Amino acid sequence: MQKTILLTGSTDGIGLETARMLLSMGHRVLLHGRNPAKLRAAERSLSANLDEDLTETYVADLSFMNEVEDLSAQVRSKHQQIDVLINNAGVFHTPVTVTGDGLDIRFAVNTIAPYLLTHKLLPNLAGEGRIINTSSAAQSPVEADALLGRKGLSDFEAYAQSKLALNMWSSHMALENTRLTVIAVNPGSMLGSKMVREGFGVDGGDIRIGARILTRAALDDDFSSASGQYFDNDAGRFAPPHADALDPEKNRKIVQLIENILSGLV
Repeated sequence: MQKTILLTGSTDGIGLETARMLLSMGHRVLLHGRNPAKLRAAERSLSANLDEDLTETYVADLSFMNEVEDLSAQVRSKHQQIDVLINNAGVFHTPVTVTGDGLDIRFAVNTIAPYLLTHKLLPNLAGEGRIINTSSAAQSPVEADALLGRKGLSDFEAYAQSKLALNMWSSHMALENTRLTVIAVNPGSMLGSKMVREGFGVDGGDIRIGARILTRAALDDDFSSASGQYFDNDAGRFAPPHADALDPEKNRKIVQLIENILSGLV
């Protein structure tokens, strides 16, 4: 059965390869990117060998919450139902670390934007829909001041905290929205994405490793009853995330901080 899947960060790396796999299986993929030219190039490369038009493109800079809102509105206007949302877009290293809204860009893109996009699309997600959040093995306790944009962090520390915050709101949402499946996935450490090349200066491993697990998480039956869990692809199994993400009260507080940030922006 064909599914409609919104995949953020789909112009390169794991996102692009995941889109390729999903399209090869006959699913409709809504592609997202920040750069219009890269997005058009990605769509051309993905559509070249398809027998039918299975792609759409959406441009948005997820470091700006007004653009996240615009993205959700565009998707809702065209699709009454979304079967899967894969929040894959992420930032590790960037020369500018503060957004126009005064947030740390790592938290804005990796944590807050996917939270906002997911909430805006909840009415359109099918009754058995899935939300797949691309996480990481790198997870560090979240400092409120950093999440709020009041404290600067190194690339790695901001990334690790933003990914734990993503896991924490994933766990909270799974408890609050039992009709949906919400899963955080570490697609694999040091895979050959632009993020790894720019952040660590190495080529990294086969990105298809990450694309395969995101595809499985989006579609396979063995993930349908795993809402609220964390899949660690380095271990090849569901595993405990950082201990903070197992604490419902800590998760609630992170969600409240995100809500407070958004209430001042949107």
